Amino acid sequence: MKLLEGKVAIVTGASRGIGEGIVLKFAEHGAQVVFTYVSDSSTEKAKALEEKIIAHGVKCKSYKSNAGDFAQCETLVNDVLKEFNTVDVCVNNAGISKDNLLLRMNAEQWDEVMQVNLKSVFNMTKLVIRPMMKAKKGSIINMSSIIGLMGNAGQGSYAASKAGIIGFTKSVARELGSRNVRCNAIAPGFIETDMTGYLKDGEQAEKYKVGIPLGKFGTAEDVANVALFLASDMSSYVTGQVVNADGGLYM
Repeated sequence: MKLLEGKVAIVTGASRGIGEGIVLKFAEHGAQVVFTYVSDSSTEKAKALEEKIIAHGVKCKSYKSNAGDFAQCETLVNDVLKEFNTVDVCVNNAGISKDNLLLRMNAEQWDEVMQVNLKSVFNMTKLVIRPMMKAKKGSIINMSSIIGLMGNAGQGSYAASKAGIIGFTKSVARELGSRNVRCNAIAPGFIETDMTGYLKDGEQAEKYKVGIPLGKFGTAEDVANVALFLASDMSSYVTGQVVNADGGLYM
């Protein structure tokens, strides 16, 4: 059973890691997928992912687009509407971290994290809600983090941006519920990706695992499965929620 048959989805920041996992999962379940990447170094990987999905008979297109830039997001959404006619699902996944203790953090580092992690969510959400409201259906999924719920020393900017996403998600859910447009957030815990590869093995990894009731790190597919549920009609009565995909780390 393909849960997203006939739907069009946009996933930002998806040339690797969690975003890539979501793109693959959505395509597996029949969605036509548009995904973005931002750096030239990701172009080859993005094109390979696009070609892999197309080879399996699913329409897919990658865009080099900065989700933190409103004008670029506007161009992206307009292009998607022109080519795909609609947007049913938007996954705001683009994100970075510039970890530092507050005493050592500078204003530029703070601003960059807010631009990429938080403003990108505003940009894309504002631009996709009009076609969704017109169609009286849609699912917006915002990628927060368990750090946005519990905080973490040395991650003040990252925690603030991810906590901001949660507040924004709940507000959007209240605004758009009457138009049958849903908005939810996912809060991943320790997920094995390129960004967290340093945590995979050794004493530090074991230290973190002790605090996780399931005793292991998650995978990109674990998060993608949650996104699949929230994107599909199976979650038609779910909005304004934060779903933790963290192995029980934060309860």
